[in-house]
Amino acid sequence: MFKKIKLTEDWASVVVGIALIIAVVATSFFPELPKFGPKTGWTGWTVLSTEIFTTGNTLRLGMTFFYFLFFALAGTWMMGKRGKELITAFPVVFILSMLAQFIASSGSMKNLGLETVLFSLLTGLFISNVLSTPAWLKAGIQSEFYIKIGLVMLGTTILFSEIMKAGLFGVLQAVIVVVSVWYFAFWTARKLKVDEELGIMLASAVSICGVSAAIATAGAIKGDSKKLSYVISLVLVVAIPMMIFMPLIARWIGLSDEVTGAWLGGSIDTTGAVVAGGTIAGDTALKFSTIIKFSQNVLLGVAAFLISIFWTYRQAEKNGTDEKPTLGVIWERFPKFVLGFIAASLVFSFMIDGETAVNAGKTIKSYQSLWFNLAFVCIGLETRFKDLVTLDKGRPLYAFLIAQGFNIIITLIVAYILFGIFW
Repeated sequence: MFKKIKLTEDWASVVVGIALIIAVVATSFFPELPKFGPKTGWTGWTVLSTEIFTTGNTLRLGMTFFYFLFFALAGTWMMGKRGKELITAFPVVFILSMLAQFIASSGSMKNLGLETVLFSLLTGLFISNVLSTPAWLKAGIQSEFYIKIGLVMLGTTILFSEIMKAGLFGVLQAVIVVVSVWYFAFWTARKLKVDEELGIMLASAVSICGVSAAIATAGAIKGDSKKLSYVISLVLVVAIPMMIFMPLIARWIGLSDEVTGAWLGGSIDTTGAVVAGGTIAGDTALKFSTIIKFSQNVLLGVAAFLISIFWTYRQAEKNGTDEKPTLGVIWERFPKFVLGFIAASLVFSFMIDGETAVNAGKTIKSYQSLWFNLAFVCIGLETRFKDLVTLDKGRPLYAFLIAQGFNIIITLIVAYILFGIFW
């Protein structure tokens, strides 16, 4: 007799993520996402009426909705869950994510460098805290599942050819900064008596690559989504003044464009803010900031793997057991979606020609971003803002700011030595 498939959330996310990648690379069975205006953002009714509020864009919106609903349902079925709650909640979550995308695509928001995930989170938080999230909507929320699908697809953007472009100095800076800042951030969090789970998320977000690192770490340690929401909010908010003032400070103290770019790319936590800051600093600084940021992003999969092992040992120590965790226990706790992430990276680096990888990568990147947007709407819907503000009497906020200050200083020193003296 046929036995119903029942996968864990990690494995289901790998299957769905890989299936979406294959659909883009090997078939033409995938919709074009709706458009939200030019790269510089929409600025008036002319753009809205000719590029966004059109029949073609409405059709793209409908096709995208049903396409993503199909894969969300497929993953739900693979996990052995009922699809009724998802079918009821998904339309609301999808519409809210599109609203967030629309807001983020305005010219004023583009100029500020604010990312869509921030508005996705704020949209969900508004409903949760001002209007109250209804029970039927909460029942269909699958924030972690959407996040993991997005992370699997994120692997297609981490190409080894791009790593080589960064050269020895770029990779060396990334390793030095990630290791030193992660340890300092985690140590600071512990000194301020921030719980270890939140401390690890904070350390990863500050040291590696912001939002994606926080998400991957939360998955690796099976972290609380409310704490993840808190960390991501800090990352996105603090990145704004950094991207504005750091290029000005670099110019004021007379840093070269190469050092400026390496400093921005190594210390600002979100890719969008890095690009915005690099643009303010100039073309050369933008190039170097992007390369350095990419070098740190590459370490994401390795970091998630090491963090999962570290967390397993910490839990054994916390539980007072002298017995070391077995390979079986480590494998059980290991975030399986990281395997999908690594597989996608390897395939796009070595098994697909460069032109196909670039063309398909653009579509996959847009799909990955939409999964993240759906996830952050869900996180917002589940989170009470009061809990974020009063969390541990502000100690996590102090830990984050202290760690970010250390990150800015140590990255400046390393960038100056590597790209100012030896370059």
